[in-house]
Amino acid sequence: MTETPTTPPHKQDVEILLANPRGFCAGVDRAIKIVELSIEKFGAPVYVRHEIVHNKYVVESLENKGAVFVDELDEVPANAPVVFSAHGVPKSVPEAAEARKMVYLDATCPLVSKVHREVERHHANGRHILMIGHQGHPEVIGTMGQVADKAMTLIETVEDAKTVMPEDPSNLAFVTQTTLSVDDTAEIVATLQRRFPQITVPKKEDICYATTNRQTSVKAIAKEADCVIVIGAPNSSNSMRLVEVSENAGAPARLVQRGADLDLNWIGKAKHIGITAGASAPEVLIEEVITALKAAFNAKLRTVTTAEESVIFKVPPMLKDAS
Repeated sequence: MTETPTTPPHKQDVEILLANPRGFCAGVDRAIKIVELSIEKFGAPVYVRHEIVHNKYVVESLENKGAVFVDELDEVPANAPVVFSAHGVPKSVPEAAEARKMVYLDATCPLVSKVHREVERHHANGRHILMIGHQGHPEVIGTMGQVADKAMTLIETVEDAKTVMPEDPSNLAFVTQTTLSVDDTAEIVATLQRRFPQITVPKKEDICYATTNRQTSVKAIAKEADCVIVIGAPNSSNSMRLVEVSENAGAPARLVQRGADLDLNWIGKAKHIGITAGASAPEVLIEEVITALKAAFNAKLRTVTTAEESVIFKVPPMLKDAS
């Protein structure tokens, strides 16, 4: 008996809307290069205090090259080089490294360092500083660690902005974490300025260009998308903000780390699927997700560009001969 050949089921037609800009920013790119060039210059192992950036794939890739990630400086052996993460560190960390005569390289994003200098300046001028950010985030810990305890107060929500009671309301300044939601932060800032008209504001926006650009691009794809996939890590602040921005713009969003994490049931009958990535997610993971979607659907790809980025940050002079 001859079997009747079966026709393979027709794949669902979808359009992938790929956000641009997306993924790596200049600060993340620089931080990873600092670790790689340090391994070239000093040989493995090179120690890194905290995750260099918040991405498991990046961390594991650097471990395979000879990086060893530790939580604190006292886990680093004597005479071993150490790199500080892109998020920045409290002043006490380089001070401890210098006391131990350690070779250290600071991979703090220059835009985070800018906020550190603002904090120092405000403190030197006798102002109390309100820091808008998320408690426990390494960048917030590093920024608040630039000055003595009680010189800064953390503001996480609009409610915090409404209720904070500084000792001298006429002598205030504020700074922000660089990876916050632009829209949410604007509401907090407006509340503070309404309550404290004399508050000193940053000369230039503290939320970094990459965070702003990625949030603008996800809004653009959210207008057309039935759902949006954000590639990034759960502990990545800027990636989590992209999920929130997409949902606030009307498109359901999910955070995934790898192509294998895709939930096709969640995508369901979507015809237009948006893709973006946080600033610490490498392009290889974006390609992985696109490949998984193309395997599951009859997918066409369209890039939606809202900005072009050309920012490059230099590595420390110590590593110039290794580059």
